[in-house]
Amino acid sequence: MGLVGSIKDLVKSAKERDPAAINAFEILVTYSGVHAIINHYIAHWLYRHKVPFFPRLISQASKFFTGIEIHPGAEIGKGIFVDHGMGVVIGETTIIGDGVTLYQGVTLGGTGKERGKRHPTIGNNVVISAGAKVLGSITVGDNVIIGSGAVVIESVPDNCTVVGVPGRVVKVKGERVLSDEFHRMHLPDPVNEALRAYDDKIKLIEKELEEIKKKKNN
Repeated sequence: MGLVGSIKDLVKSAKERDPAAINAFEILVTYSGVHAIINHYIAHWLYRHKVPFFPRLISQASKFFTGIEIHPGAEIGKGIFVDHGMGVVIGETTIIGDGVTLYQGVTLGGTGKERGKRHPTIGNNVVISAGAKVLGSITVGDNVIIGSGAVVIESVPDNCTVVGVPGRVVKVKGERVLSDEFHRMHLPDPVNEALRAYDDKIKLIEKELEEIKKKKNN
């Protein structure tokens, strides 16, 4: 899809997802999220063709005028809609699928501890609500909803709703989740891990005692 086709797609997405949208002309002229993505498409094309300096210049100029910071290296799919958009930050190695919606204050960033692929991969038809942070080289599956202010630091399966700090899955395919394992999104639990280790040691000791008893009886 060329630049003109991509712009039409952006306008269409905004019109479909923003109830305040009136017409294509208004969207194209006044929507900062649309402007930021158009600027990014140009910067990203230059970045992929290894043009020095200008991709970052376009990115920084776009941030100044729109309040949305997107690194030229980020890969963004079709039909993205950035609603309001002020304070949105998208890191260099971020990959965003098709049909994604981002609200103001969203960060798709790194943890500061990684090299190489250090930003998230976002699936298709994902909604990331205002102020949410998705950090690190993690994967957010298709059709995921991330609630306002959530901090997501672990990968999220498809068709989930995530809320809280740290993020926890509260719904799967629209059904509320009661499992504590899902709620904690498989985050490390030192207490449970220690208990499991002790349990394993006890079982090993019991097995050894049983073998000693058998030897004595023989």
